[in-house]
Amino acid sequence: MKEKHGSLSITSENIFPVIKKWLYSDHDIFLRELVSNACDAITKLKKLDAMGEFSIPAGYKPEVHIIFDSEKKTLTISDNGIGMTEDEVEKYINQIAFSGATDFLTKFKDKGDQDQIIGHFGLGFYSAFMVADLVTIDSLSYQDGAKAVHWECDGGTDFSMKDGERDHFGTTITLHLNEDCLEFCNEYRVRELINKYCSFMPTPIYLEKANAETEYEEINPDDKRDDDTVIETVHHDAKTHEKKNDDGSTEVVEDEPAKDMLKIVKRPVALNDTNPLWMKTPSECTDEEYKTFYRKVFNDYKEPLFWIHLNMDYPFNLKGILYFPKINSEYDSIEGTIKLYNNQVFVADNIKEVIPEFLMLLKGVIDCPDLPLNVSRSALQNDGFVKKISDYITKKVADKLSGLCKTDRESYEKYWDDISPFIKYGCLKDDKFCDKMNDYILFKDIYDKYTTLPDLLKKEEKPEDATEEKKDENTASDSEQNAAPEEEKDTRKSIYYVTDLLQQSQYIQLFKEQKQNAVILDKVIDTSFISQLEQRNPDYKFLRIDADLTDSLVENDGADLKADTDTLSEIFKKAIANDKLTINVMKIKNKDTAAILNVSEEMRRMQDMMKMYSMNGSGMDASMFAAPETLVLNDDHELVRYIIDHKDSDLALDFAKQIYDMAKLANAPLDANQMTEFLKRSNKIMLALANK
Repeated sequence: MKEKHGSLSITSENIFPVIKKWLYSDHDIFLRELVSNACDAITKLKKLDAMGEFSIPAGYKPEVHIIFDSEKKTLTISDNGIGMTEDEVEKYINQIAFSGATDFLTKFKDKGDQDQIIGHFGLGFYSAFMVADLVTIDSLSYQDGAKAVHWECDGGTDFSMKDGERDHFGTTITLHLNEDCLEFCNEYRVRELINKYCSFMPTPIYLEKANAETEYEEINPDDKRDDDTVIETVHHDAKTHEKKNDDGSTEVVEDEPAKDMLKIVKRPVALNDTNPLWMKTPSECTDEEYKTFYRKVFNDYKEPLFWIHLNMDYPFNLKGILYFPKINSEYDSIEGTIKLYNNQVFVADNIKEVIPEFLMLLKGVIDCPDLPLNVSRSALQNDGFVKKISDYITKKVADKLSGLCKTDRESYEKYWDDISPFIKYGCLKDDKFCDKMNDYILFKDIYDKYTTLPDLLKKEEKPEDATEEKKDENTASDSEQNAAPEEEKDTRKSIYYVTDLLQQSQYIQLFKEQKQNAVILDKVIDTSFISQLEQRNPDYKFLRIDADLTDSLVENDGADLKADTDTLSEIFKKAIANDKLTINVMKIKNKDTAAILNVSEEMRRMQDMMKMYSMNGSGMDASMFAAPETLVLNDDHELVRYIIDHKDSDLALDFAKQIYDMAKLANAPLDANQMTEFLKRSNKIMLALANK
């Protein structure tokens, strides 16, 4: 063939700068594209062999070699795949965006499957010009009588093409790196990119240094392999040492016998796993393999709790493994990583169109050859098909979790504290997921037992007590005194919950004494979570354990407490000066409890929300939404009786303030000023009593 010169067939001479600058967001993606093309070339050759169009020679081993040369400032990608003829180079290289993969699939669409062909757009090769001033191609087609071809281009619109010197089928692409990209002829940098983009490509990938000295290794003769060339036989003398006996004599003891070893050329080791775990069926995988894969891919040596193996062929092809990681403390990050692959080629981490937002808290891999990728193969085109994939992943996760709850409740409970953030966040973000998980959400109670929402509601149901309506007005709970007219009365079942086991210990003790229950909801997400549950399940409401005093905690002996209520209300309102404070007087069953402070559930939630907005810099003043409080005083407690009996004493107001602050401490910490006053007052009261 005569040396040929011409111009690339493109519609605009400005397209090269566009490809080089804007097609890919990261320049290092060039290696992924070129290695993907090399894998495609080998896959095509194997498909031709399977279809009877070509016979692969005996001893053939599909391989992709990446050779770096820091002296010549080059990086070479070489394969032993299908190769190209002069006409094919003209067609697939000189015509930008003419996809050889698409052309191949069209030609052989009725013969064999198409799943493993990676390329689609015919632009991947040109990513080489993002890092190289000059690119050369040396290729020889598999076809009988084909001639080798050499092609080169310096990044402009002109190329040269002539006969080449390659003597075996396949293609070698050499990049003469520009001065800004010399990092790509550094072994460690290239190894890093192979690990990032090519770890699971379907063809073995080897990294080599140009002109490196041959390395050798020694093996036992019994381990001789047919394809190992013996360089020489190496004899090793026996290893011995001199031993001193008890009688003073010495003897030579043999530690290791003499042996002959075979010296052979050291075999290169592929840097990728051509058959990753997710490509296998779940029945072929062991627990240890799942754990090993997790450690390898995510560099996380804490064992995952469990995993979900996705394996779907219809209506789309999707495989993958999702791991639920263990979070050891609240300080651990719960941001996960879902790696997205397309035919074993890495695309990106955490693509939100495919991965439901709440599952980005997990770690895993998903491989979907059917993904509608954009031209740069780094993002998705807007396609309703993607939503179906996302919905499928959500469904599989919900099925796994609900199935685990039904068939292995013990394990599910063991995992719950770690997986509950995923599930609660998922319920907030995805209605379909919440629908499936509603009956499998667990609540840990104050007795350290786990229960589901349906079971919890059954336990809360109690027979109606007709006598309750006849309670004396003075002994009724605060919520009843302020109740709406009968037709508007809240008939929802109440579920009590705890947000701080230490802070609310007094209330927990009261509940336990009366064999009542409350669930523990002590995570930041729980406020939003229970609000959503109430919206979805209108028959019940959540009340924090300090939101109201339940009837079971109060004595109803018919005593008239109106006079005591009037006296105490006057003293406490004068002492505390809080016009939003309501005073209630009751006989609390626990005689050691002087007072209980109840805070409106609705207003407290609003206040918590405002605090959150304020912390986020919204400028809102949370104090504007101070929650109304009800101080319930125990008429049978000695301190309360002391205040009544000594209402004109100087200590009465101090006692009132002290009781209020102690009740407040059982709800939430005092602020700095309140704590200072509390300590001063404590000292004052003790000194006054000591001097009596």
